[in-house]
Amino acid sequence: MIRFSASPTASPNPTHVLTLARQVLATEAHAIEALAARLDSAFADAVVRILGCRGRVIVTGMGKSGHIARKIAATLASTGTPAFFVHPSEASHGDLGMITPQDVVLALSNSGETDEVVALIPHLKREGSGLIAMTGNADSTLARAADVHLDASVESEACPLGLAPTTSTTVALALGDALALALLDARGFSAEDFARSHPGGTLGRRLLTRVSDIMRTGDALPMVAQTATLQEALVVISSKGMGMTAVLDDDARVVGIFTDGDLRRYLEQNRELTAPIRQLIKTSPRTIHADQLAVDAIALMETAPKISQLLVVDEKQHLIGALHMHDLFRARIL
Repeated sequence: MIRFSASPTASPNPTHVLTLARQVLATEAHAIEALAARLDSAFADAVVRILGCRGRVIVTGMGKSGHIARKIAATLASTGTPAFFVHPSEASHGDLGMITPQDVVLALSNSGETDEVVALIPHLKREGSGLIAMTGNADSTLARAADVHLDASVESEACPLGLAPTTSTTVALALGDALALALLDARGFSAEDFARSHPGGTLGRRLLTRVSDIMRTGDALPMVAQTATLQEALVVISSKGMGMTAVLDDDARVVGIFTDGDLRRYLEQNRELTAPIRQLIKTSPRTIHADQLAVDAIALMETAPKISQLLVVDEKQHLIGALHMHDLFRARIL
């Protein structure tokens, strides 16, 4: 057990503080290593039972175990296993109606004797709901009543008093993560599946947003015919605000691009604005297709030399859109 100073001081010794913090982390890390070493067929049985569940996983627990249970439920739900948290006290006052015979209940209690959790057992048995217990006591009421018992026992808490749930909650959380990710793997859950359940997050946006979702189209497109003059091209560049214009042939196919940078380099040596634009363009500009991911556009823009704009074309090189780095920022892809 870790021992802390009994008398708090106004200015704790930094070395002492760091030593104690490292002891806490080492205690919890050791407990997780011990957990990994003793995992057995019960864990695999729990995975099989949840995979075969026709309903949802109901996760429950009181106090600190309840906080861990909420997190496990959230992790399960976001990784392909439908799950939600039910507070055991609220369950006795009507929320038991949320639990059906098709569900599997994952109940957390370090002691395995938490009154509010143990009180759920008769109802679950009557309903025929599956019960997986995660406790630190294999001889407890909850563990004995469960269809599967997951051993989350620890040698000691990291708390200096040996009272506050610390190591035990860390082990329960790690065991819940292991369960969720084993289920993820068994279901063949992919990064794209994860993104679909996280559309508001950075990963979701990066994996779901297509070029077609954010590209500029119609009147917002800067484009001129290859027969245009530099002066005509400048009017388009200025009015469209993308720092470039696409240059098209008679069939609206992209033959080149002319950018602000090209203009600066041209004006360093020339002042003739009536020059044909087809003589000044970059041919074979970088292009992208509308159905590609927006992150693919980032990869193209970041190749040397870096560029800030991309032309969006179809299979026959017809211009259908344009994309600027700023569009990626606005869509929060970058």
